[in-house]
Amino acid sequence: MMKRIFLAAIVAAFAAGSAFAQETCESKAIGKDGKPLAGAAKTSFLKKCKADACAPKAVGSDGKPLAGAAKNSFMKKCETGA
Repeated sequence: MMKRIFLAAIVAAFAAGSAFAQETCESKAIGKDGKPLAGAAKTSFLKKCKADACAPKAVGSDGKPLAGAAKNSFMKKCETGA
């Protein structure tokens, strides 16, 4: 009985840990003073954050990095979430 409780606690801890680790670009948009960004600063930050998040995923089916129009198309779809 004790082993089951312990195992359930470990599984719950890992599940909660991964949920907390998933930060979105929106939640990271905080200025140096600790206040949320607004206006053009927020827009610029979100654009850069989304591009940085999508760039490592821009890989073709052969495992090589995408380039040219294929990369542009992928990045556009990835950044908009489509």
